Amino acid sequence: MQLAHSGTIVVAIHAIIFLVHSLAHQNIPVPLSAAQSLFVGLIIVLMSIVAAILLWTPLSSIGRWLFLGSMAGGLLFGIYNHFIVISPDHISQISFAGWGLIFQATAVLLLITKGIGSGVGLWALSTTWQKAL
Repeated sequence: MQLAHSGTIVVAIHAIIFLVHSLAHQNIPVPLSAAQSLFVGLIIVLMSIVAAILLWTPLSSIGRWLFLGSMAGGLLFGIYNHFIVISPDHISQISFAGWGLIFQATAVLLLITKGIGSGVGLWALSTTWQKAL
């Protein structure tokens, strides 16, 4: 149950930060492409919620994989879009004024929560592997 608690807490905190970041995206505005929106909706949002739910069920082994996939996928997506490729979504391209500071702060917070989430996902899978041995 400790794993289910940890995973759920990470998903809940991530969801709050994600909602604020999404508001910043809309208010600046920083639009996403159709492919980016699909990835965000399916992998970052839906998959993490489904994974957190599955961690509480007999299907927790599937939830562990989905959790790691969602968190690691979101982490790579965020690193690439907010910190590597220079685009309107890169934090250096956003003004510090108004929603810009919120955008930048939440981009960093999302990076941290997804990093922690990826660590929790690896921990979850390591406990599965230890039980199998």
